[in-house]
Amino acid sequence: MALIERIQKDLTQAMMSKDELRLSVLRMVKSALKYKEIEKVRALEDAESLQVLQTLVKQRRESVEQFAKGGRQDLADKETKEIAILENYLPAAPSDSDMNSAIEAAITETGANSPKAMGAVIKAAKARLEGKAVDGKVLSERVKERLSKLV
Repeated sequence: MALIERIQKDLTQAMMSKDELRLSVLRMVKSALKYKEIEKVRALEDAESLQVLQTLVKQRRESVEQFAKGGRQDLADKETKEIAILENYLPAAPSDSDMNSAIEAAITETGANSPKAMGAVIKAAKARLEGKAVDGKVLSERVKERLSKLV
């Protein structure tokens, strides 16, 4: 079942069960996916749909951070609940060992020997971790840390 179909089915269930938060989040997701379809002028592939979902999760995480700084714990909690709902539709995140092995393979593949090659290493590591929900910020920090040890 395609991701958009699964979201539509879950949206209907949320309506029937009167789960307001879930309904709101799924409507937002459906809207974001539809907007992206209109932008691309074609139906989205599952990989593109996952990218949209990852962007939504990233936005929510940034909001949680800002709300916590601003002393609005109620809004931070709401955003955290939304993240939990969104993560149900994302593939599992790679384990630490998966991420480390992808980074090592990417360093070997690109022949990186300094932090200057960070972009190429991140790109190669992302390609190796395709199909998993990779947090770009975490990947970037790990690559930076690993490359700094080479110098």
